[in-house]
Amino acid sequence: MLNLAFPPQLANVVTRLPAAPPSLAFSAVANRLLWPALKTLDWQALAGRRYAIRVKDLGLSLRFTVTQRGFAPDSGAPDLTISATARDFMLLLARREDPDTLFFSRRLVSEGDTELGLTVKNLLDALDPETVLRQLPAPLARAAQRWMAAWKTGIIYERTKRYRTPPHTF
Repeated sequence: MLNLAFPPQLANVVTRLPAAPPSLAFSAVANRLLWPALKTLDWQALAGRRYAIRVKDLGLSLRFTVTQRGFAPDSGAPDLTISATARDFMLLLARREDPDTLFFSRRLVSEGDTELGLTVKNLLDALDPETVLRQLPAPLARAAQRWMAAWKTGIIYERTKRYRTPPHTF
């Protein structure tokens, strides 16, 4: 079973680590997976702006910008910060939850340039997950497809939801 609730002690450690290595790793992965699909869309509104993705329960902040060549780590003040728990980000990735639902329930927080946030949301909605997955090596793509199917059908979602329920109510 998958439990995406991270212990607070882990978040305390992660927040003390340098921000550059995770941001560099995120940019490399985003360039491999997202950039090929994103550059076929009208992405120019993203260029030159600074972004942060905060995984609240992990204490992780990924800072980056978008350039003509793709994603690049950035340490400046972000124009847009998107925050959620790891579980909620996974639900978004699997398209199990709608960003608007998470936003209005305050599980997804957008800070900064609101118009830029809507542009990012619309571009991400326009991405085809299958196109993104094709950027992975075949074994990883198959594993990711199985994982996303499990999230979409609720198998993993129901298991993670159970962790939030007291044991006597199973």
